[in-house]
Amino acid sequence: MTAARIVFPPLSYVGWGALEHLVPEVKRLGAKHILVITDPALEKIGLVEQVTSPLRQEGYSVHVYTDVVPEPPLETGEKAVAFVRDGEFDLVIGVGGGSAMDLAKLAAVLAVHEGSVADYLNLTGTRTLEKKGLPKILIPTTSGTGSEVTNISVLSLETTKDVVTHDYLLADVAIVDPQLTVSVPPRVTAATGIDALTHAVEAYVSVNASPTSDGLAIAAMRLISRSLRKAVENGTDKQARTDMANGSYLAGLAFFNAGVAGVHALAYPLGGQFHIAHGESNAVLLPYVMGYIRQSCTKRMADILNALGGNSSFWSEEEASYRCVEELERIVADVGIPKTLGGFGIPESALESLTKDATQQKRLLARSPMPLLESDIRAIYQAAFAGTIMEPNKG
Repeated sequence: MTAARIVFPPLSYVGWGALEHLVPEVKRLGAKHILVITDPALEKIGLVEQVTSPLRQEGYSVHVYTDVVPEPPLETGEKAVAFVRDGEFDLVIGVGGGSAMDLAKLAAVLAVHEGSVADYLNLTGTRTLEKKGLPKILIPTTSGTGSEVTNISVLSLETTKDVVTHDYLLADVAIVDPQLTVSVPPRVTAATGIDALTHAVEAYVSVNASPTSDGLAIAAMRLISRSLRKAVENGTDKQARTDMANGSYLAGLAFFNAGVAGVHALAYPLGGQFHIAHGESNAVLLPYVMGYIRQSCTKRMADILNALGGNSSFWSEEEASYRCVEELERIVADVGIPKTLGGFGIPESALESLTKDATQQKRLLARSPMPLLESDIRAIYQAAFAGTIMEPNKG
């Protein structure tokens, strides 16, 4: 057995009221001119002011950049990098969901590099990151993406997605304050929550899983499964929001160290071709991918069932793995996310192009406990379109 590579971000504050640590950390980093990258909707509702106001009161120069869109395309990343290069900032703060934080990481690092963002993409880029870039603080306002603790920035291409990934993209400080998530609407709470659950599930069955990532993933699944429905139903439920924030954080650490696989590989083309939110793309595919690969990881699926609140001791390992898939289906349905591709308006005629694009996600597919060939990927998409869990060679 080879040794597991375990990486955590340098410093995190996690818990209700964690935002109070922002100003002391900005002082520690020695910043004066700060760029806050955030979603325009968050600025409109006044949430960003909770971040900028205490900084301005301390005399810091703060500029807010809001050219951020969900599932940011490559050109949005290029604009953000160009803006930071042209400015005189010495700290970048990302505030929001995964899109804002991913852009903040990307801009902070590439601001000190030459070339375009496209030069550094995982699938097609030819350049390598050589400098750490500007210091960065990441502050999530949703519980789901895990971007605050990962070294990945995801960008949408014409029909799929790609990433820039390097440990230089890790945050210098992550501040995870569930109080900032209270105003998140139910649909976004549901999508980002299932995204976090998917991170934990895929990390647990990953071929790169380790005892460390396993512990993080199991703890994340327990927290998320007991709190997601409550957070969707009542966004002001303090305990549910706290559990979700902690669960998302742990799931982020789990998948950063063990990796995600088939669900994400098949979800990327849904976002690229149909602009479906990443969390919803994962949610609609989660039961179908896990049902398809179930035979390769029945023991782990039984463990997941236990973490989701079930009791595998009532059944054989095989039966428990089936019930795990059923429970994943139930969670997705309970939070109101469509259960089929057709529910998102995706036609059956698109399944072939989705399959072709998903097969390119070799970085992700390599972590699946069951090798997923093009025929397997096609079968999973077909199952997700029909709304029927399918297994290999079982029609």
